[in-house]
Amino acid sequence: MFRLATSALLSLIVCTASTSSLWACPFCAAVSQTFTEEIDSMDTVVIGELVKLPKKGDEKEEVASRETPKATFQIVQIVKGGQFLLETTTIETIYFGDGQLGKPFLIMGVDPPKIQWSTPLQLTERARKYIPELLALPKEGVVRLEFFQKHLEDDDEMLARDAYDEFAKAPYATVLALKPKMDHARLLDWIQDGDIPASRRRLYLTMLGVCGTNDDLPMLEAMLRSEDRKAKAGLDAMIGCYLTLKGPNGMPLVEELFLKNNKAEYADTYAAIMALRFHGSETDVVPKKRILEGLRYMLDRPQLADLVIPDLARWEDWESMPKLVQLFKEADDKSSWVRVPVINYLRACPDPAAAEHIKELEKIDPAAVKRANTFFPFGGSAGAAAPSES
Repeated sequence: MFRLATSALLSLIVCTASTSSLWACPFCAAVSQTFTEEIDSMDTVVIGELVKLPKKGDEKEEVASRETPKATFQIVQIVKGGQFLLETTTIETIYFGDGQLGKPFLIMGVDPPKIQWSTPLQLTERARKYIPELLALPKEGVVRLEFFQKHLEDDDEMLARDAYDEFAKAPYATVLALKPKMDHARLLDWIQDGDIPASRRRLYLTMLGVCGTNDDLPMLEAMLRSEDRKAKAGLDAMIGCYLTLKGPNGMPLVEELFLKNNKAEYADTYAAIMALRFHGSETDVVPKKRILEGLRYMLDRPQLADLVIPDLARWEDWESMPKLVQLFKEADDKSSWVRVPVINYLRACPDPAAAEHIKELEKIDPAAVKRANTFFPFGGSAGAAAPSES
């Protein structure tokens, strides 16, 4: 059942990817809301300096009063919603820290006129300057990313996280347009820094794919061949970057290490499939036929074949039909989950022979055909449009 659910999720992913362009850095996942998103969701935002800490009483007094201690902040800058503050100059709000008096804090509020204030967030001097600058940025485009690029791996970790999240949520087309402004040398340093989190490394590899050159290929090939898991962190983005720079000539190495190789770890094989899925959907660097040639090697690994069957259907690789019918017939307890994706592939195939195969296979495993109809009533990936041919 778990494997069937996984197949359902994979079909959903590839269908979604096929019907719209990537609206985010392809291998990145945002960690949290950006400051801009938080500010947009609030009615008023201020920067205030801590002027008075809550009075510290003993535990009995706090229980008796039933009041949560509040600190007082002097408003020093209104970032948003000044019309709701009128003559307000100080704010009292819940604060449990032991902050130093005079230090700046970011405080956000909702529901005026009786504003409910958020828990204050202490700011460094860099962050104090950073927050107001956000409101002056265009809502999207290269100029916006150029600003956040300056704060990638910022000394202030809070700003570094925010800059990464902005890139992770940016359209891939905008990342491509940033190419002339990218710092190639700095990206190489970050990619080779073992202390950089894998999520951020994925971003830097994606950016290297945009601005890199053939001179970067030896480094990438060494990382791909490495047995050190840390060196291969962000493998999906690494393979994507490698193929972007190497083109179709990079496919043999990817196939050798991750697709043909029965000893390749599941996570590594899956990373390679994700990279090929990206190139098949979003770029024309590697011809579609060459990508399909690589994906077909997974059909020789029955236990993992279901990972690529939705892609074969989506890209209308009907040449694989005989092999898939064979996989269905030869499936055992270790590979039985391949049967539902095979049926969905056949349902998507316009060749009349596919319908005949379904009738034939239903006699072998009627339950698999029933599950395919139940979990994928519209034919799994059948309704997904194939990307334009490269």
